[in-house]
Amino acid sequence: MDARTPPATPVQVPLATVPLGILGSLRVAQRNLLELIPEIALRQPMVSGRTGKRWHMVMDPAALRRVLKDRVDDYPKSDVTKLILGPAIGDSLFVAEGAHWRWQRRAAAPAFSVRNVESLAPVMSLAADRASARIAAAHGRAANLFDEMVTATFEVIADVTFSGGEGNGGLERDAVHKAIDSYMAQTAKLSVLDIIGAPMWVPRPSRMRSGPVMRQMKQVANAAIDQRRSDGPRPVPDLLDLLLSGVDPETRRTMDTAELRDNLLTFIVAGHETTALTLAWALYLCAFDQDVQDQARAEAQGVLGDRAATAADLSQLPLIHRIVEETLRLYPPAAFLSRTALAQDELCGREIRPGDTVMLPIYALHRNHALWKDPHCFDPSRFEDRSFDRYAFLPFGDGPRICIGASFAMQEAVIILATLLARHHFALVPHRAPKPVLILTLRPEGGVWLMVEPARNAGVGQGSNLGEERS
Repeated sequence: MDARTPPATPVQVPLATVPLGILGSLRVAQRNLLELIPEIALRQPMVSGRTGKRWHMVMDPAALRRVLKDRVDDYPKSDVTKLILGPAIGDSLFVAEGAHWRWQRRAAAPAFSVRNVESLAPVMSLAADRASARIAAAHGRAANLFDEMVTATFEVIADVTFSGGEGNGGLERDAVHKAIDSYMAQTAKLSVLDIIGAPMWVPRPSRMRSGPVMRQMKQVANAAIDQRRSDGPRPVPDLLDLLLSGVDPETRRTMDTAELRDNLLTFIVAGHETTALTLAWALYLCAFDQDVQDQARAEAQGVLGDRAATAADLSQLPLIHRIVEETLRLYPPAAFLSRTALAQDELCGREIRPGDTVMLPIYALHRNHALWKDPHCFDPSRFEDRSFDRYAFLPFGDGPRICIGASFAMQEAVIILATLLARHHFALVPHRAPKPVLILTLRPEGGVWLMVEPARNAGVGQGSNLGEERS
């Protein structure tokens, strides 16, 4: 193993040569979806098989462009994705298709304009300050940085979504947070009915049990929307205000309460855990590579001094930005996407039939030896010249359905990571390396435990060109 290769739990179950069968696949899927990715997927453009239904795993950039952009309407989100997420987020942007998706995207797009995302940055800076204070209380001992990052990013998403909604001591936010955690725990694992391709109308008992949790979460969101309509917008508009004012420029249609609620819950569910995961994995990687951490600290201290990072600082933090991108390559939160083919097609010279499941294993794409040099190594310098194929790096998807909150997530991650690295030093805890486990997102099993100390003054001008140091 290369000195720059963090423990990454490379996929180990070669399904192409060792068929698991339906029950075996179910056991693997419930334990860790990464183990469904065959080892050969790290070296091939496409792998196909059958487990109840015909499936294809695609790692070829040209084929991925076809699925995500050129023929996006022929490859909608898979039935399993809709079964898992539909009860929580309805027919919102994340799962809607066709014309219903298009008008929602047009109506919501202005909320995520550069200007509006930048206007939300003070919330991120404040959350970074709060997280830093909590971490400072752990100096001299190990702390679970994943828990800390979940807290920080939920503060951000709650503040930019339901600002001013704390009239009952924050009970609304607590209810939403607990409901999301409960729902994810109950519904994220695949059912045997999913594996064998049973119709969507066949009940999945584990998801039926989540009904009361979902009703509670939606009631909280509905009440917040009704209250905002009554009170009017905040002096500084938040995401709810922006969505309330959103209009499809083509049809002049606006979102009703159910559509607003489902999209708000989509942004809450997708917008806090994914960024928390990115930050936790980034801190782990910086603890793994102390040279990178020292250079990033020098960059952050030189720009920030003692204050938290802001949106105005982003252009002066290129190494921090590259660290976030390299983290998204090695540990993409959405590490496994799935589509259902609607029409006859051909990918990588192979026939695709209507009804086939087309899987996009982003984890395998980002570690594919044909696309990346030393793919398991942590090396932020690979993002300096960006010579890789555009469709070899897909942490936010691509095409018309690229994640609408991608710029929001990147801004938040850089602001929080720069603030923390400027103020704290992170080191590995022996024998506590996190194991990547993919259920719905790529989580660190057991958390990310790191030793935390006050940051040394790294000084300015030490250089942050990893490519020069490692050439």
